[in-house]
Amino acid sequence: MELDEPQIPERGSWTKVRSMVTSLAKIPLLLGFLYLFVCSLDILSSAFQLAGGKVAGDIFKDNAILSNPVAGLVVGILVTVLVQSSSTSTSIIVSMVSSGLLEVRSVTPIIMGSNIGTSVTNTIVALMQAGDRDEFKRAFAGATVHDCFNWLSVLVLLPLEVATGYLNYITGLVVGTFKIQSGQDAPALLSVITEPLTKVIIQLDKTVITGIATGNEGFRNKSLIKIFCQEKVPQVLFNTSLKGLQHCNISGLCWQNGNIATSGDNNSVLEGAERCNHLFVNSHLPDLAVGLILLAGSLVTLCTCLVSLVKILNSVLKGQVAKAIKKVINTDFPYPFTWVTGYLAMVVGAGMTFIVQSSSVFTSAITPLIGIGVISIERAYPLTLGSNIGTTTTAILAALTSPGDKLTNAFQIALCHFFFNISGILLWYPLPFTRLPIQMAKTLGRRTAKYRWFAVLYLTICFLLLPSLIFAISMAGWKVLVGVGAPFVGLLLFLGAVNLLQVYNPQWLPIRLQTWDFLPIWMHSLKPMDRMITSASLCCIDHQTCSKKNEDRDSVLGDERSPMDKAKMAFDNPSISYVEELSLSLQSLRQCNTQKTTHL
Repeated sequence: MELDEPQIPERGSWTKVRSMVTSLAKIPLLLGFLYLFVCSLDILSSAFQLAGGKVAGDIFKDNAILSNPVAGLVVGILVTVLVQSSSTSTSIIVSMVSSGLLEVRSVTPIIMGSNIGTSVTNTIVALMQAGDRDEFKRAFAGATVHDCFNWLSVLVLLPLEVATGYLNYITGLVVGTFKIQSGQDAPALLSVITEPLTKVIIQLDKTVITGIATGNEGFRNKSLIKIFCQEKVPQVLFNTSLKGLQHCNISGLCWQNGNIATSGDNNSVLEGAERCNHLFVNSHLPDLAVGLILLAGSLVTLCTCLVSLVKILNSVLKGQVAKAIKKVINTDFPYPFTWVTGYLAMVVGAGMTFIVQSSSVFTSAITPLIGIGVISIERAYPLTLGSNIGTTTTAILAALTSPGDKLTNAFQIALCHFFFNISGILLWYPLPFTRLPIQMAKTLGRRTAKYRWFAVLYLTICFLLLPSLIFAISMAGWKVLVGVGAPFVGLLLFLGAVNLLQVYNPQWLPIRLQTWDFLPIWMHSLKPMDRMITSASLCCIDHQTCSKKNEDRDSVLGDERSPMDKAKMAFDNPSISYVEELSLSLQSLRQCNTQKTTHL
């Protein structure tokens, strides 16, 4: 026994060392997957541009439609969804305004639409966490809080802008008051890090989309895949005779030979061009085929990296560490400075987005953290609002680098984007009862946790079908748009008001309207559609076997596995994901036992 006693602490210390080394080894692995995750987002954007970039240019080309503010809003949504980049759609808008095709006031709705379209990326990322209902509920709510904020802001600010033109007026005052001079490029920290990998895969010539949008038919048959990347431009010295040294160019070399002064200037002569060095430079495939290949590859990489990130985060952030991090991130300042916390989160979100130059990257990166419970939806909301501000400041700095003839318009458009987001924050954040996007996102999260297919339906309707339908109607003119849209908007407002009264003051409604039970079930419930989709999916496999398994599971576990069972079985990270639900289950169990004791 005496010989065995010294070996026990040695084994214990060795276990601790091995655990520490394993945890440290996970950090570079985590950074590696995060790097691949960001690169896959960049490739995803390139894939969408290859598949739909020329279509986006054609959409922008019809100036008569863009003069309609509703159509302009929808165009901004569709184009940004097609190219997966609000900066690309904004650059097209700047080019069209600078060339005189559009006015600044008419493109403001397009800017609003691009703000909505750019939020689709993190919603797609949230779909990757659909494997667990609770994680999916939180992740989808955290992603769609961005959508809800943008949609609500547009519903209020678009009619206000059409009626008063306040964004055009404010930005015009700012541009006219300050003497705007050309600045420096915005920081390119993220592109410097990701370009070594993404440039090897694909490089695009984004001027093709802009050329098609501005009506240059020479770009119609040109591929977006960049073939020639670097031009050889040697410097050649030319000697010029001058009347005197006083006429010499300051940048050149001057000397005098007798009565004749000679100036030597360096002039560039284009000698040739070097081919790019990426995977598809010699593929000879059409843009659509390359886009679909990159789309499939980037989605697979995105999904793999996201799942790996969640697993590693759950293993690294566990126990007391998880609780401490969660408490620090989600805790407010003490009273009376509680209100400062949200605005500090906005500053953090704006700063991080300014560094990475992409709101999509930032919001997509925090979506997994929301899913596993590290960041609450209440804290994610101001972070997302700050991200909206951060992406506009980057656009402002980028606008300052525009040529002199484009500088004023580019800067005013960037300011329209900035003040639109500021106006939205003033509407939906300062007062707690105005933070409707949080409640809307939580409702969507609960709905998608119960019916996971609803997430795909939501994405398809909000970012594709509804904008396409409105765009098609707007092509028929104002009268048709108002004739169809006014009754539809009125019906939505009526349904929203009735739903609110049903929850808070049902006695104010007629008895028949206090519930929707008088309607057919398919009009107020997703259960019939859920049964239909479930039956359709089971047709691909053994229907009877799967039905029997589902019945056996439901008879034992009910509709979903309880939080207590999840905690016992150590699903992913119970210390983060299910601690609150476990406590609620225990509290309900105690109440149930108390009621039974009272009856006895």
